[in-house]
Amino acid sequence: MGNSDYHTPRGVAVPPPKPFCWAVSTALKETFFPDDPFRQFKNQPPSRKFLAVPQGISYANLASLPPIVGLYSSFVPPLIYAMFGSSRDVAVGTIAVASLLLTSMIGGVVNPYENPKLYFQLAVTATFFSGVLQTALGLLRLGFIVDFLSHATIVGFMGGAATIVCLQQLKGMLGLVHFTRGTDMVSVLKSVFTQVHQWRWESAVLGCLFLFFLLLTRYFSKRKPAFFWINAMAPLMSVILGSILVYLTHAEKHGVQVIGHLKKGLNPPSLSDLAFGSPYLVTAIKTGAVTGIIALAEGIAVGRSFSMFKNYHIDGNKEMIAFGMMNIAGSCTSCYLTTGPFSRTAVNFNAGCKSAVSNIVMATAVMITLLFLTPLFHYTPLVVLSSIIIAAMLGLIDYEAAIHLWKVDKFDFVVCMSAYIGVVFVSVEIGLTIAVTMSMLRLLLSLARPRTHVLGNIPNTMTYRSIDQYPNANTVPGMLILHIDAPIYFANSNYLRERITRWIYEEEDRVKSCGEANLHYVILDMSAVGSIDTSGMSMLDEVKKDLDKRGLKLVLANPGSEVMKKLDKTEFIQNIGQEWIYLTVERPWEHATLCCIHASELPPPSGCLRLLNSLHKITCDVPKIEKRGTVKAYWVGPQPCGNRIA
Repeated sequence: MGNSDYHTPRGVAVPPPKPFCWAVSTALKETFFPDDPFRQFKNQPPSRKFLAVPQGISYANLASLPPIVGLYSSFVPPLIYAMFGSSRDVAVGTIAVASLLLTSMIGGVVNPYENPKLYFQLAVTATFFSGVLQTALGLLRLGFIVDFLSHATIVGFMGGAATIVCLQQLKGMLGLVHFTRGTDMVSVLKSVFTQVHQWRWESAVLGCLFLFFLLLTRYFSKRKPAFFWINAMAPLMSVILGSILVYLTHAEKHGVQVIGHLKKGLNPPSLSDLAFGSPYLVTAIKTGAVTGIIALAEGIAVGRSFSMFKNYHIDGNKEMIAFGMMNIAGSCTSCYLTTGPFSRTAVNFNAGCKSAVSNIVMATAVMITLLFLTPLFHYTPLVVLSSIIIAAMLGLIDYEAAIHLWKVDKFDFVVCMSAYIGVVFVSVEIGLTIAVTMSMLRLLLSLARPRTHVLGNIPNTMTYRSIDQYPNANTVPGMLILHIDAPIYFANSNYLRERITRWIYEEEDRVKSCGEANLHYVILDMSAVGSIDTSGMSMLDEVKKDLDKRGLKLVLANPGSEVMKKLDKTEFIQNIGQEWIYLTVERPWEHATLCCIHASELPPPSGCLRLLNSLHKITCDVPKIEKRGTVKAYWVGPQPCGNRIA
């Protein structure tokens, strides 16, 4: 087709054809390589700081693994991340949610206390598959999969998991020996209150004291940010004080449980423990996939959050590869799943770290502990570890975010609460499934039921906006302008056809009831329609045929390049007529209004007269008409009927 008006700003151009290979490569690059994966990062100077947080021991206990495994997991993975990671602030370590998922999913098929060796083998096997999944997602540039976990989903899921973790720590706080393996609130509370006669008041008092101390230091650090190190050192101080207290009072003989013997030495190899031939391999793979996605979501979200404070960018796909590599290496060195937890990263950030080398400093501190200091943890009371976990988990219950969701978006609040209730009252896996399902449902609803608006002219301007948002906007007699607010796909094409038809019915009924001029033009503002498929093209064709039967004219305004390509290839442009596709919404208004009195000896309709006079006030491009009469020349500027597609 001709392209003579291609350079005029008043026409809507069909993009020039591109080679097929170029189009495919461009589409792949936009999908999988939105950033430049080959840019170079300058080496950062190493930081000098002291960071030692005994959460590794606490979370290993939560995962029903030997406490020493928590220390192992704080040694090798940080070294790997320091080599492959792109965040300057992320501090690698274990997380409570993944630990809870291990207990829930693997503990559901293998009792960690009756068969600890098999349980450990399945835990490191699940870690291996988590690493493989994370690395594959990074290499294939599929990081956008993690984006399906919406903010509302994460708030609800993390809050529910934190609630369950806190409740499960009642075992340590009350000195209970036997406890349920269930992760729902009913099972946990039932296990607690059916063993009232076994509660140890010594453990309860000691646990409450240390929990109060941890919460007090956090409160003080928030009030005085310069003293953040007090909150950072509080867990270690609790471990030291608790160990000294138990040692001096021999509290272990009075019902206060202690860690006991910890093996000295660095991580032993665990390659032979990978249970690829186990009958529970499917469970390990499923656990690895679920925990791997959760760990990715938390690690990347934490890294991006802190990078914003220092105004630098992290490569999400590179982060996935780093997390995957460190978990693969960790599974071969007696570690379980690690990522970038918020608590450690916050301490790292406040300590003024400049690069990922801070993880090497942390790993060095853990190495010294493994080689020389493990005997000192013999008298560490488990109730202190429970207090550390509860203090950390209370910070993850973000009720303020839930209130904000309620105020801003009720559906997001429903998603958040669905995730929370599913985790708390059913199980962690079911809660996660509900949360993801609700998020996907929200996405599908937004695609399948896009919004459409009737546009009107803001008085004394050339601006056209939704009459729902701007009630003072004026509709023009004889014209219905509809704005489609989403791409047109097979999932929403039938809905849009029905909705457009309904808008037409409603407009015709309104016109009849008000006694205004009959409807003549239906203008579709397609500025927000980024793409359209064959079902969408069929929908437009059906709408045009229906309008032709009614004696109405279909007009398109501002279709994008991808839409114009489809319109051109399907010959819809020739079908509708090139003169009925416009660059802006204003042009078809002017065109239709002028053409309704053009080449006619009839006086201009009152609706046209009002529009022409309003245009005269704004642009002076249209001669003011003060009386009804024969009009033969109406335009002193560019000819509107020449404003057609190139």
